[in-house]
This record gives sequence, C-alpha cells and structure tokens, in this order.
Amino acid sequence: MKLIKQTGLIVFLIGLSIFIASLFTGNFSFTEKELETYIAEKGYKSEIIKNELSKAIVTEENLNIFQFSSGVINAFENSNKHYNALISKYNSEKNWTKKGEQYQYKIGGKPHSLSFELAKKAGKGFITENTGLAWFLTFGLGIIGALMFIVPDVVLLGKPGIKNDGIFLSAATNRGWIGWFAFIFLVTFYILLYFYPDLIVNWVYLVDPISKFISGNTASQWFLYGFLYCVVMTVMAVRMYIKYRHNKYQILRTTSVLFFQIVFAFLIPEILVRFEKPWYDFKNAFPLDYDFFFKWNIDELIASGGFGLFILVWGIVLTIVVVPVMVYFFGKRWYCSWVCGCGGLAETLGDPYRQNSSKTLLSWRVERIVIHSVLVFVLVMTGFALYTFFTEANQVLGIKTQTIQDIYGFLIGSIFAGVIGTGFYPIFGNRVWCRFGCPLAAYLGFVQRFKSRFRITTNGGQCISCGNCSTYCEQGIDVRSYAQKGENIVRSSCVGCGVCSAVCPRGVLKLENGPEDGRINPTDVLLGNDVDLMNLVNKK
Repeated sequence: MKLIKQTGLIVFLIGLSIFIASLFTGNFSFTEKELETYIAEKGYKSEIIKNELSKAIVTEENLNIFQFSSGVINAFENSNKHYNALISKYNSEKNWTKKGEQYQYKIGGKPHSLSFELAKKAGKGFITENTGLAWFLTFGLGIIGALMFIVPDVVLLGKPGIKNDGIFLSAATNRGWIGWFAFIFLVTFYILLYFYPDLIVNWVYLVDPISKFISGNTASQWFLYGFLYCVVMTVMAVRMYIKYRHNKYQILRTTSVLFFQIVFAFLIPEILVRFEKPWYDFKNAFPLDYDFFFKWNIDELIASGGFGLFILVWGIVLTIVVVPVMVYFFGKRWYCSWVCGCGGLAETLGDPYRQNSSKTLLSWRVERIVIHSVLVFVLVMTGFALYTFFTEANQVLGIKTQTIQDIYGFLIGSIFAGVIGTGFYPIFGNRVWCRFGCPLAAYLGFVQRFKSRFRITTNGGQCISCGNCSTYCEQGIDVRSYAQKGENIVRSSCVGCGVCSAVCPRGVLKLENGPEDGRINPTDVLLGNDVDLMNLVNKK
C-alpha cells in the first residue's frame, strides 16, 4: 500500500508539472482575414485599433502567449491614447461636436481580458490540436495520482477513527516547505485567474470540449475555475470519506457540499446558459453574491422575462426569509458547512490545514472588526447601487457608485475571497475567508448568536483537557475552555462543522438544535458531582 501511495504521489507531481509547463507552450498569431473578422464581430469603428493589432499579432512568427499578450495590450493602449489626445485637442478648441465623436472609437475593458478574448481565437499548438490527450496528461494524471495517494489510507490508517498522528511534524501540514510551496502555487493561481486570464489560456483550452458539451460555448477562465473547483473538491472528498468514515455527520456533510457545488454552482448555471437564460447559482445568497443588486444585473434579469423575475424574487426571498429561518432552526452550519461552495472547498481541500487557524485573542478581535466592516461595506455599497437604479443617478453624496463597486470587487471579491481566502490555506488555516471576510457569514452569525436553536453542548465532567477540539477548530474557537466548564458553545463564528465533536476521545461535545432556553450559560460552571448539578441541568 505504501508503494501505491508513493507511486501516486509521483504520478500526481508529473501531472502537476505538465499542467504548469503547458502555460509556456503553443504559439499565437492572427491572419489578416481573421483579424478583420474579429474587428467586424466586435463592431470596432476605429482604423487605429485595426492597424495597431495588425502590427502586433498579424505575423508569421511564433509568438508565445507572453509576447502575444504584450502586443495586444500595447495595441489597445496606443489606440486609446490616440483618441484621448484628440479629445484633449478638441476640448481645448471647445469643439464639442468633434470631442463627442471620439468617444465611440475608444475601447473599454480590462487589458488582460481583451487579450484573453483574442488569445482564445489565436492559439495553435499541441494543446489546441490534441486537447483530449493534453487533458489526460494534466487533469487525468493529477486525478489518478491523487486517488492513488489517498485511497491506500483505508488500510494504512487502520481501524476507523481519526488519525492525526504527526500532523505537526509534517512539512505539508505545519507550515513547512511543502506548505509554503502550496501557498505560493495557490496564490499565483488566483492572481493569474483574476488579473491575468490571458496567461492561462492554455489551461482554458483543456476544458473547451467539456464547456461546449454543457453550455454550448467555448470555455472562459471562470468555467476552468468552476471545473477545477469541482474536481479538487471531489478528489479531496474521497479523503474526507476515508478519514471520517466512522462519523456519519461528516460523511453526510461532505456529500451535501459536494452535491450543491457540482449541481447548483456548476452544472445548472452552465445549462441555463445553453438555453439562453441568465447564469445564476440558486444557492448563492446576498451579501455573498454581492453584485446581485447591481444595476447591470437587475437590468439583465428584468430583460430575461419571467425567468429573470423569478431569479430576482428568489434572491430576495433567499436572503430575507430562507437564510434567517434556516439559521434559527439549524444554525449557520446549514449553509456554511452543508451548502456553501467556499465552505465546501475549505472542508475538503482545506481540511489538512485546519489546525493552522490562530486561536489567539488578537485574532478574535481582528476577526470581529474585519468581518463586520466588510458587511457594513457591502450593505452601504448595495444601498448606493439601489439608489442609482431607481433614480438613474450615477453617484451618491458626490461618490460614484461604480467606483465603490470596483473597489469592493477588487479588494473583497478578488483579493480577499480568492487570493487570500484560498491561497492562504496552508499558512493560516482553511477558513480565512469565512472567518475574517465573508459578509454572509457575518449576517448568519448575528442570527445564530442571538436567535437560534443551535448550540454545541458540553459534558464538562468527562473532559480530560486533551485540547483536540481547540486544535482542530477551523474558526479559531477555544472549544476546550467551554468544555472544561461544561458551558454551551454559542459563537457567531461557529460554522457547525462538527470536527471538534468528531476528534473528542470522550464524547464531551454534541451538536444540538433545541429550545432557546438555557442556550447561553456563561456564568454557570458545571463541574464535579455537586448534588445541585442535576437540578440546574433540569431547569435548563
């Protein structure tokens, strides 16, 4: 079994190496006819952009993606500079008619997104010509190798029961060199995904056939991300099934997040696109779905007819009714640990790193300030967005709504949720985003703390203070301190993952949904064999 495991690691590393190396393969160029077709499809009216692109990418040279991207970006910049100069010229001459005419020739959009669109049409080489084989050498070997590494644990781990032996001695799970390599890889991946999509166009080619089969369209970087997300969660879910095979709660929870990610977050939205309906994840609630109330999204939903209106109504009902009602009965775990895609990745890919979450008082203070600041930010931004939608103004109190949306999208939607939220798993634990940044988690936490039937009960007389519960709490809660006092755990940050209960050797902790009475008892110390103890418990 050890040989199979070691062989699997080698196969996985080969697949990963080919995956990374594929970025640097292929060549990219246009013919004059292909460029003219592209210009016509886009409806560009400028001759300048046509000439600039022609000079940059219409060539018989074998341009790599980096040369191609640089040439395309320079072409768009030079075209826009030309018309900006004309706008300034006519402005100084007070020739308002001529000034206004120039704006139709300017081209908006993020430079690397414009480059990505052209690169998808220009690529040639091994990957585009042998997509199936390239997929097997990257995704295929990666999946096979990972499963060969994981499945032998059924035998190697021995009898059912959680085995965390040596977890703090491993370079992979205790911020060693392997952990830092994983950190660098994940952070780099997210930076490329969000800000330099043209540089990973070869990875996108790998999933083009799958995208065409599901949605009828060629893949974008977001389809690649969705597919990769599902693959990683599925493979790591196998690890969860093996590690927690003695615990039905963990098996069901893992199955649930896997189902909701693959079906609701990936397949259904892509199938909707195939039928020319708006792309929508029906489980993604505001304010996690922060752009739901943006003007462009509301306009798109209204323009989509009855189905779009249904989505609009469902999104509002989900946020205002379904979310708080479900939290009242089941705690925030119903979403964060059973439904949410972010939580799903954290509980599968991030499970090996849960012990790295900080348990310090400083972390808790930072957590409260940051996550509630993000919630306030998104609520203010949404208020501005709705005001501009109904009044058709473009600013509030002299502040442009689009500026606020761009800032939130960059700092929270991209940097915090993606680069930091997932990239920092190996260093700061698997719930960085959920703990410090997710506005929906903050909203759910308010309801859970003050109006919910959920709590984790503790049997203080059985606690041996081993500390397993605190060590493996991904939210940084000092669970042991509650258990030692026999105090119910009711924390706004608790996502109800149940791992604290699963790793407890004495059965001290139990996740319950019960009456609100007796839910919070911070002043009661339930230790020893005091005769009055049972009276106190019965009163509760």
